[in-house]
Amino acid sequence: MGEIVCSICGIVISEKIQERLPEWRSFSGDEVINRSRTGLPNSLARHDMGISTLIAKTNIDAHGNRLNRSTCNNMYRLREWHFRSQINSSRSVKAHHAFQELSALKDKLALSDAITEKTAYIYRKAKERGLIRGRATDGILAAATYAACREMETPNTLEDIGTITNIKRKSISRNYRLLVNELDLKIPLVDPIRCIAKIANKSNLSERTKRKAMMILRAGVTRNVVAGKNPMSFAASVVYLASLYTGETRTQADIAKAAGVTEVTVRNRYRDLRRLELDSISFG
Repeated sequence: MGEIVCSICGIVISEKIQERLPEWRSFSGDEVINRSRTGLPNSLARHDMGISTLIAKTNIDAHGNRLNRSTCNNMYRLREWHFRSQINSSRSVKAHHAFQELSALKDKLALSDAITEKTAYIYRKAKERGLIRGRATDGILAAATYAACREMETPNTLEDIGTITNIKRKSISRNYRLLVNELDLKIPLVDPIRCIAKIANKSNLSERTKRKAMMILRAGVTRNVVAGKNPMSFAASVVYLASLYTGETRTQADIAKAAGVTEVTVRNRYRDLRRLELDSISFG
């Protein structure tokens, strides 16, 4: 649905206009004709990639006329065999199960469509290479989700995915290393700044504390303190220090729980930050 609005006065000239043009860019006349708007869009996150067929049960031809009894019987048999070929094979059952799990992960972790598509792509590549054989489908799918989050620079940790999927962290990390090595994935380094917002939100800290934490983190980056440290643990110590500056005091145990790290790790990174002579840095 759309509307036509005057660019000068803003009056709505026409409304509730049904858009019939394609929703994608076209570079030739053939693409406009061949690519219609009907049906679901193609998606790697669906077991059939959104291109499956379905034989209707109406028993009516294209002209609206009812089919005769012989044709109806033939269509009934075709419909039964079509259903059996799609659902009852072991490969189809496994594909249904895997992508149903992916849909559940998308809802539980609030993953974007881009991350979901990337996860499905990694899972399908692993299936083509035979990496799923002899391994749990849920474990490979969880590892693919973590790899997609890392590639899209989304701060979802192994602990987050392990808690949601009820799979041990060690198992997910083992499958993750397998995918990275066998599929030659290029995983970027985690940016600690992206972890600050996640930890601060879980700890119910204000925007002022978030900004203070980001300023402290930038100071730590310029002094080369972040190198070699776990980004999530370093971000947790920065958030803890920023909460002390703004007066929104949280305990190290609370920050560690929000970040998914140990309290000892937060304490050690906090000591590294205190060695920066923070009194000489202006945080605004």
